[in-house]
Amino acid sequence: MAHDKSSNTEKIVYVGDSRIKKKNHNTIPPDYTAFPGKSEAFIPYFLLKEWMVGVVALVGILVLTISEPAPLGYPADPNNTAFVPIPDWYFLFLYQFLKYPYASGSYVVIGTVLIPGIMFGGLMLAPFLDKGKERRFYKRPIASSLMIVSLIACFYLTRVAWLGYEAELAELNIRPEHEVRLEKAREAAMAGKPTGQPKPNKEIALVDKDDPAMDYMKKAGCLSCHATDLKGQSGPPLRGIGDTLTKDEILDILHNGKGNMPPMKDAASEEELNHIAEWLAKQKAEK
Repeated sequence: MAHDKSSNTEKIVYVGDSRIKKKNHNTIPPDYTAFPGKSEAFIPYFLLKEWMVGVVALVGILVLTISEPAPLGYPADPNNTAFVPIPDWYFLFLYQFLKYPYASGSYVVIGTVLIPGIMFGGLMLAPFLDKGKERRFYKRPIASSLMIVSLIACFYLTRVAWLGYEAELAELNIRPEHEVRLEKAREAAMAGKPTGQPKPNKEIALVDKDDPAMDYMKKAGCLSCHATDLKGQSGPPLRGIGDTLTKDEILDILHNGKGNMPPMKDAASEEELNHIAEWLAKQKAEK
């Protein structure tokens, strides 16, 4: 407090101290976590963000399935002993896991119920088991380690299952139907010949379907590969075969075999083979 002589009054003078720093208090919290025990509202904020992420992932999957459609192999047939079954790609890891001795045979319950139950049950219970607030994966070692090990295991088992499937096909000298069909169509197109592929959504009818040739083919075992409707199973379809092969060419295949098809000269008489070749040569698509 100072004294002013001119006015004979007292004047207040404030003296500052430079050693005291000025504090700027931010009254706006950086996010909801600044409030103890509170976070972002689940509805609608958190749920909306989760939905947006789900939509982006779904669109990505749809684009992938449209650009790279899944190839179609031979249809399953319990009467075809040469058929090699395989599940869809997202179950390949479990398919391979069930091949191991500790998950099959006497321990099949472990491989089919216990282990898958723990895996999928753990995913469902993860929000209740891991309640940590930390989001950085390296600060959540247990949860991060389990997730990384699971991803590596699924990738490894899927890869091993697919390599085993390809090796089994090579051992049995079997090629997927879609590969054979595309290769033949490509070769025919390059040679300027009809590809022999039926048009989509247009079925080729059988010509004289009550002919005894069907009984001869059934007796010889032809229908186990070409199907009872001749649309093909492990073997190619025979409907419309007359558009690409003559009677003599068909008879030559019946005598000597071709590809995976063995010779049929011991499965039927010469008269029956000749009748089959003549009937198959009549199987042509309607113009």
